[in-house]
Amino acid sequence: MSREVLRGRVVAPDKVIDDGVVVVDGDRITFVGAAADVEDDLPNPVGTLLPGLVDIHCHGGGGASFTLGDDAEVSAAAAHHLAQGTTSVVASAVTDSPDRMLASVRASAAAAARGEVAAIHLEGPFLSSARCGAQDPRHLLHPDLGLARDLLEAGEGFVRMMTLAPELPGAETLADLLVERDVVAAVGHTEASASITARVLGRQRAGLTTHLFNGMPPLHHRAPGPVGGALAAAAQGNARVELIADGVHLADETVALVFTLLGSDRIVLVTDAMAAAGMDDGDYQLGPQAVTVREGVARLRGGDASIAGGTARLVEVVRRVVQRAGVGLVDAVASASRVPAAVLGLDDVGSLTAGLRADLLLVDEDLRPEQVMRAGEWVR
Repeated sequence: MSREVLRGRVVAPDKVIDDGVVVVDGDRITFVGAAADVEDDLPNPVGTLLPGLVDIHCHGGGGASFTLGDDAEVSAAAAHHLAQGTTSVVASAVTDSPDRMLASVRASAAAAARGEVAAIHLEGPFLSSARCGAQDPRHLLHPDLGLARDLLEAGEGFVRMMTLAPELPGAETLADLLVERDVVAAVGHTEASASITARVLGRQRAGLTTHLFNGMPPLHHRAPGPVGGALAAAAQGNARVELIADGVHLADETVALVFTLLGSDRIVLVTDAMAAAGMDDGDYQLGPQAVTVREGVARLRGGDASIAGGTARLVEVVRRVVQRAGVGLVDAVASASRVPAAVLGLDDVGSLTAGLRADLLLVDEDLRPEQVMRAGEWVR
């Protein structure tokens, strides 16, 4: 690795520098600023430079999955998202039998030890059967501290988040266990009241709601439920909310509304991607569930046509948020990099800031990826 000077339109943490410079030495960013402030000879501008993106809710992509307990699949899924600019991807497990969930976590932990994934997210198995979505209801359980400890142990310290339904018996005790282990107890796939939601979110350093609006009842003026509780907690600065802003899970107007209400610092853009991300229509698996993708939309195969994860990559979500929801580029990028990194305590990545790891994404004027750097090395 060597010193490299990159010039272009730079998306810094608080502004866009139209003629900016990012200097990389080895695996670190050493300077971010205006070209006018640099005395050395500079290269020609190359495009728009973003920080490497951080996706904290992802089940797979490129035809491969994080959920099957297969080392090669985990590596392939991580590589697919890396090539699209997600330089820190969190491997998300889905509800399955305990043995298969443990195998999934072990494979993802091995990939994390190799530096291929940043962390592990457990989506289940302690979720509401009434709001299970594409989670397999046959394997849903009430909170079990023994199983939770086994999953955390299998993760070898890389489990940073578990999604749970806080209304289930024993869920708040489980949340306390997670917080003690520095694991985010995310609220999701739930019918919890607003008060229970806010209580669980507020008892931790970085409370989070998993894919707000999806997997929960809609906001009602006499029963605000988890949506109301999550929005209130985020507005008070006690939590953040995930949004799957891919045009399938949420309307663009809904995304714009939440950005207006909360601001980018309290929003985490995610993909909820499954194996079909970046692939053609066809038949796929999401853990134990059979999925069919038609016109880019993944749904459970058979009688229940629930949406079964996403097919977009995070850079595509950012592009849609900017172009269709009208969110500013700095805010959209922050919600896909700096904010998710902060939620999971990934303090070495997430912005173009001197001293951080040199993770960069070069995009064209339409925000389509052209080159990707991770830890100072061009990987695309």
